[in-house]
Amino acid sequence: MGKTIDRESLPYRPCVGVMLLNDRGQVFVAKRCDSKDSWQMPQGGIDEGESVREAALRELEEEIGTGKAEVLAETTEKLRYDLPDHLLGKVWKGRWRGQEQVWIAARFTGTDADIDLATEHPEFDAWKWVDADDLPDLIVPFKRPVYEAVLKEFETVIENLRRR
Repeated sequence: MGKTIDRESLPYRPCVGVMLLNDRGQVFVAKRCDSKDSWQMPQGGIDEGESVREAALRELEEEIGTGKAEVLAETTEKLRYDLPDHLLGKVWKGRWRGQEQVWIAARFTGTDADIDLATEHPEFDAWKWVDADDLPDLIVPFKRPVYEAVLKEFETVIENLRRR
């Protein structure tokens, strides 16, 4: 029998997420290489000594091949999700129980041609722009409450871009 992992003893991974928005107020999502239909917004760990905004722009470069973005807003509180039992102890070398995230809303300042998923360590194999209302249905269930909170917090930012 396998070793039981004590979820409560594990910390949350400090992380940044990026809601990248185009000028129509649509949200960038990408499909993970390691699953058949798991879409998400760019996100990743915050390195020691790195600001949230620096981490956000670095993650965009690393995950989608471009940092062409203007930061518009940041969530007022950190948002958390826990890994489901079947992933606990398997991802991130078993060091974390989930992620504690600060989210950034950013306006994409490039063109679609600037997005290149063929990065040094590809995480995604497809991407698209989606209407904000359609976003939660694309996301794995254990991350959905965080995405709904991000949408609610950034709804004014999204509306302002739609009206431009």
